[in-house]
Amino acid sequence: MLGETLRLFVGDDWAEAHHDVELMDSTGRRLAKARLSEGVAGMARLHAMVAEQLGDRADEAEVIVGIETDRGPWVTALIAAGYRVYAVNPLQAARYRERLAVSGAKSDAADAHMLADMVRTDAHQLRPVAGDSAQAEGVKVVTRMHKTLIWERTRHLLRLRHALRDYFPAALGAFDDLAAPEALELLAKASDPAAAAKLTIGQITTVLRRARRRGDLAERAVRIQAGLRTEHLGQPAEVAAAYAASVRALVAVLGTLDAQVEALQQEVEAHFGRHPAAEIILSQPGLGPVLGARVLAEFGDDPHRYASAKARKNYAGTSPITRASGKKKVVTARFVRNDRLIDALMAQATYAIRWSPGARAYYDKQRAREVDYNAALRQVANRLVGILHGCLKSGTLYDEATAWSRPAEARVA
Repeated sequence: MLGETLRLFVGDDWAEAHHDVELMDSTGRRLAKARLSEGVAGMARLHAMVAEQLGDRADEAEVIVGIETDRGPWVTALIAAGYRVYAVNPLQAARYRERLAVSGAKSDAADAHMLADMVRTDAHQLRPVAGDSAQAEGVKVVTRMHKTLIWERTRHLLRLRHALRDYFPAALGAFDDLAAPEALELLAKASDPAAAAKLTIGQITTVLRRARRRGDLAERAVRIQAGLRTEHLGQPAEVAAAYAASVRALVAVLGTLDAQVEALQQEVEAHFGRHPAAEIILSQPGLGPVLGARVLAEFGDDPHRYASAKARKNYAGTSPITRASGKKKVVTARFVRNDRLIDALMAQATYAIRWSPGARAYYDKQRAREVDYNAALRQVANRLVGILHGCLKSGTLYDEATAWSRPAEARVA
C-alpha cells in the first residue's frame, strides 16, 4: 500500500558461537534464514541479508528484531544499525512456542522462526531494548560486578563457617564477626585447633592492631585466646589437617574478594558520580553512592522507557499484582522481577524510614493497618519509586516537604 512503512521481522536465536536467524515479511512469509557466526563476519552477513530483501527501500524500511537477550556486543551492533530490538523474556518465548508446536518439538531454526513471528504479531506486548546511554551502561557493568563479588564473599564466608563447625567449632565462638580482618588473619596463621591453642596474647594483640581495632585490645585478645582454647568435639588429626588446608584456601579467597570489592566500590562511585542524574538520585532518602548507582544501573536512563510512574513501579516489582476471577480477588506481591533492583530498593526503604519523616509516617500508616513488616516496607519502596520517577521526569531534587503530600505523578510537568 502506498505510503505504508515497509517492515522486516528478524528472529535471532543466539548461542555462544552462532546465531540462527530468520527474516519474515508482514504476512508471516519466510524470506530467508541462515546460521551466522558470532562476531563481525556474522553481523556483516546479517546486514547483507537485510539489504538484499529491502533493496532500494532500505532507507524507509523498519527492521524489527526479536532475541532472547538485552546485552552483549551483538545486541549493541543491532541497535547501532538502527534496528528496533525486542529482548524477549525466555519464559514468554517458551509460552509462545507452545502456541506454535504443542508437540514440544524444539530446534534453533524453529526458535528463530518463532521469535520473528512473535515480534511480527505481538511487538506491542513486548518491551524494546532500552536506549540507555554509554554512561549508564558503564555504571551497570561495575555495579553488577560489585554486587556479584559481595554475593560471592557471602557464599565463601558461609563455606568457611560450615568448615569450622565441622572440625573447629570453638573458633566460631571466639570471633564476634568471622568476616573481620583479625578473624581471617588469625585463621590463616593458625587454622587447626592445636596451632590456634598456642597463639599468645601478644600475637593476637598485634593482629588486632593491624586490623585497627580500638579499645582494650589486651582484654579482647584474652577473650579470643580463651575462645580458641575452649574444649570442643573435634576430628582426628588427619581429618583436622585436611579441614585446616581447606580453611586456609577459603581465607585466601576471602582476602582477595575483600580487596576487589573495595576496589570496585571506588569504580562504582566514580562512574556514578559522572552521570548527569547522580545529583537527583542522591537527593532521594536512603540512597548513597553505591545504592544510588545500583538503582540507576537497573532502571537505566532511557527517558522514554517508562511511560508513567506506574510503569516504573511495575518494572521495579514493588507494585502489587491482582488476580481476580468471579467473586474471588487476591492482591499479592510480584515475584517475577529484577532481583538486583528490588534488593536495592528494599535497602533504600529500610534506610529511608530511619531518616525521612515522610517515609516513616507512610510506613507507620501501613503498620497501623496491620500490614506486616516486609509488605509495609515494600509499599514504602513503591512510593519512593514514584517519587524518584517524578524527580527524574521534572529534573528536580527530592523535597521532603512536598514529596509525601501528593502522588509523585502529580508533580511531573
